[in-house]
Amino acid sequence: MENQRRVIALGFFDGVHLGHRALLRKVRERAEGLEAVPCAFTFDKSPTAVITGQAVPLLSSVEDRVWLMRQFCGIQEVVVAPFDAMQRMDWEDFIVRYLVQELGVVHVVAGHDFHFGYMGRGNPERLKAKCAQLGIDCDIIEKVEQDGITISSTYIRNLVAQGEMERAREFLGHPHILTQQVSHGKGIGRSVLGFPTVNLRIPDRVIVPAFGVYATRVWFDGQCQAAVTNVGVRPTVADNDGRVTVEGFILDFDGALYGRQVRMEFYKRLRGERKFSSMDALADEIRNNAEQTRAYFGG
Repeated sequence: MENQRRVIALGFFDGVHLGHRALLRKVRERAEGLEAVPCAFTFDKSPTAVITGQAVPLLSSVEDRVWLMRQFCGIQEVVVAPFDAMQRMDWEDFIVRYLVQELGVVHVVAGHDFHFGYMGRGNPERLKAKCAQLGIDCDIIEKVEQDGITISSTYIRNLVAQGEMERAREFLGHPHILTQQVSHGKGIGRSVLGFPTVNLRIPDRVIVPAFGVYATRVWFDGQCQAAVTNVGVRPTVADNDGRVTVEGFILDFDGALYGRQVRMEFYKRLRGERKFSSMDALADEIRNNAEQTRAYFGG
């Protein structure tokens, strides 16, 4: 990378929740004082998933993580490193050769539970000691609590998996989001309900919210529209293929968004997904959900 002075945050930052923001806020403060670039370092894969071999559904894709750090935390650069290579690197080499020599780090900020390097032998204590030896300042951020609960990606994942989006938003500091390109659906939304829809696929390894209908907002081309969004397998549709889809019925909008990039924000679960006796019954219920969504957003 080009020769710049960087203050860097170390972590995985899944979801970029309020605990992460405390760490990233410190990066921005230090960078301003040192006239350096506020930067974050993250991995392309979940370290926990790779090390344990277990599936760990993520709150956010790499692209959403980067957007959140830039949007809410003032981070100018995000380095996305391959975890497979980084886990084989000696912990001291990671600091000296990678952070200092390659990235030009002048200050490091990490969380109290950050581990790095081969066999996870790098830890906050070793990081702080090595930085001191190199003449580089290092801040270790302690855990952040809310309502007596430690804010963690694991806790928030459980909330999203249960559809508790309002509670999740309290710990994230923003709505749970999904950014994807709109794909073609079956045209049911417009033909049956009179609402255009956005059909999204949840990326691999990203968490699937509890099946059901949500009050959401959809952002595209600088616009923001309320939407009634179904997450699930659409059991009422006769030719559904059993695949999980995210289908948003956009309110007060008439247009086609196929192939466009949209960001969906999840605010409240209105009901669980269920099979209706007919498409007309489904249409009536979604119209009812549309009124609930308007009321929720004050419109």
